[in-house]
Amino acid sequence: MQRKDKKPKAKALRNMPQFKCGFRDAVASVQEKHVRDGTAKSSVLSFFSGCGGLDLGFIGGFSVLGTWYPKLPFEIIAAHDILQDAVDCYRLNLSDNIENTDLSKVSPELFPAADILIGGFPCQDFSSSGPKTGFDGSRGNLYKVLLGYMKSHRPRMVLGENVSYLAKLRNGLYLRTILEEFEAIGYHFDVWDLYAPDYGVPQSRRRLFLVGVRDDISGFPVKPCPVTAGHPVTISKALSDLEDIADERIPNQSQYFISSKATGGGGQGDNVNDPDKVSYCIRANARGRIQFHYKLDRRLTVRECARLQTFPDEFVFPFTTQRNLTLIGNAVPPVLGYHVAKAISDFLESVSGKSLSDSKSNIASMTLRREFAIQEELAL
Repeated sequence: MQRKDKKPKAKALRNMPQFKCGFRDAVASVQEKHVRDGTAKSSVLSFFSGCGGLDLGFIGGFSVLGTWYPKLPFEIIAAHDILQDAVDCYRLNLSDNIENTDLSKVSPELFPAADILIGGFPCQDFSSSGPKTGFDGSRGNLYKVLLGYMKSHRPRMVLGENVSYLAKLRNGLYLRTILEEFEAIGYHFDVWDLYAPDYGVPQSRRRLFLVGVRDDISGFPVKPCPVTAGHPVTISKALSDLEDIADERIPNQSQYFISSKATGGGGQGDNVNDPDKVSYCIRANARGRIQFHYKLDRRLTVRECARLQTFPDEFVFPFTTQRNLTLIGNAVPPVLGYHVAKAISDFLESVSGKSLSDSKSNIASMTLRREFAIQEELAL
């Protein structure tokens, strides 16, 4: 892209971040004070874990933008991702229980049994900004990794996450196919279409959560109610305290791209965030047109992007600018994940000790709601 002032293209600040410890060390003492004594934990296996956004949502015990999200009764017994940067970042901040794994090449029997399986299976082939190749893409069939584990270990619940365009691509064919395959092995599923600003996330991001319950368990989790609908957290509210900080007093705040707005490249770099609205959706490639600061003449820093994704400031990203932004952009916002996890926690608590009887009326009702949701998404 050519600069408007014809000067050479500016470069990114590629300095490495400075930090003393990761999230798990920085907040361990605080977390322990909020653990409920005697609370039984459900075991969770995490696939396609990334740097741990969804997993942190399930763990809880963190504060973001002045709100405390208490610990939840879940234990991540193992996590897996194929990207080494993601594994290293996860290990620094959350747990040593993560491995660099090509999930498509491991037999599901080799993974430990868990109460709950979670995973944001790769979205690139289903994304509106991707090739839209669906099942013909190189990663379009990786949802079958979840399917294989479900067949082998029969977890009580399953949670898949993907982009909202999955419900539109080929008029919803791919989504319906995935759900039919999941349900054919003894589960019933609902699709939660969640708009992140309705749940305290200060960015315009919409995601689908595929929520499954083994069909010998009666009932179903209740979709989380919006908490900030109509009065979302704006980008300026989320980031204003960082405006005068350009060093590592807050980790990753010194890292950003300095590139200027451009006339070429299809308008890349022309969109600046509005301070009175939520931010544009944070992407894995921050050189795109949408990640300019609402006030300062630069792109958003790594920390600012992490804030908009609702990672706590104690959650550090240990790499260079673009590597960190790739991790952040690919993550599930922890606060959004928390609301989903809390709904699952409430459901499991409600069925604890009850008879595991099938509920055909619940399944029929959910099927109708799901089809309505897909049709509603197609109409948008």
